[in-house]
Amino acid sequence: MPTVLAAATDSGTGPGPLLLLAILAATGYMIHCLIWPYRSCRYCEGGKHRSPSGRAWRYCHRCNGKGAQLRIGRRLWTYLKNTHDRNSRHR
Repeated sequence: MPTVLAAATDSGTGPGPLLLLAILAATGYMIHCLIWPYRSCRYCEGGKHRSPSGRAWRYCHRCNGKGAQLRIGRRLWTYLKNTHDRNSRHR
């Protein structure tokens, strides 16, 4: 019976290291979004693609033929920055 009790003891370190890892990952992603704000378009992979008939090229309707889309983290950064600018301007 003592071996069962020894196996059931809690030897965890708590949420500290996991929280630190999450903060580091979020910070790294935000830096990544500041340096490289665009990602390649997943739909067309470069701006143009063939029509369903296969005869003609057309521009992608998601990226307007640019081949790149703004990352979600960059959209969030821009929204927060504009909100801060709007609030500080009215004071």
